[in-house]
Amino acid sequence: MEQEKPQVAPWRDRLHEIIFEADTRAGKAFDVGLIIAIFLSVAVVVLSTLEGAEQEPYRGVLYALEWMFTILFTMEYLLRLIVVRRPWRYAGSFFGVIDLLSILPAFIGLVFPGSERLMVVRTLRLLRIFRVFKLARYLREASALREAFYISRHKIAVFMTTVLIVVLIASTIMHVVESGAGNEAFDSIPGALYWAVITMTTVGYGDVVPVTIVGKITTMMLVLVGYSLIIVPTGILSAEITDTRRRVTTTRACPHCMAEGHDRDAKYCKRCGQLLDP
Repeated sequence: MEQEKPQVAPWRDRLHEIIFEADTRAGKAFDVGLIIAIFLSVAVVVLSTLEGAEQEPYRGVLYALEWMFTILFTMEYLLRLIVVRRPWRYAGSFFGVIDLLSILPAFIGLVFPGSERLMVVRTLRLLRIFRVFKLARYLREASALREAFYISRHKIAVFMTTVLIVVLIASTIMHVVESGAGNEAFDSIPGALYWAVITMTTVGYGDVVPVTIVGKITTMMLVLVGYSLIIVPTGILSAEITDTRRRVTTTRACPHCMAEGHDRDAKYCKRCGQLLDP
């Protein structure tokens, strides 16, 4: 026997569908509009750091735009709290916290109007950049990428551990060989570690170079190994993403716990087991 879901006002169901259901036409339109607003709001923050932005008329225009976006995101945050059945759970979720952090700095400036010049408050204003993180929930591929990272985490961990061992061994060899030849840049293993990381990432600043034959051969080998830093994790993630895409899912969110990524024919939430909206 199917579990009955509590009666909810029709307008709340409609708003929930628009705000949280990206598979509907209204939901897609809402998401597109919100993504545009997020990009524009971040652009305002970036432009406000330019030289001359504190002068009129630019200061007034940027200030007005910032408050317009702050009010817009505040309304969006409040609507999300209203339409969900458990507001406290959404408020404590990752994206709920990000939503709050994206509007908090402007209101801190209102409470402490004389503190805008303090470095602490100016640093808090950079929290508005967290709005960018909200884009992840609207990009369909983000879910597949996140799942691929999670599934392949052990393989990547093993690979990175192997890379760390190679770096430590190469650094030790270079310390022994190069310091014996009077190369002061390799007088310690930590100093050689700096060289190993720079060499493996193929940055090659040129401030630390080997002078012995063994050191130069080790450098060449480490450069070749460095290319695997890109090739191996990319191959692992590509395989997992391909496998993830074979499983057809939907962006429909559970009204109880806000979990997403359910199968299209799912009737119950995979996390909390509650009945999903049709």
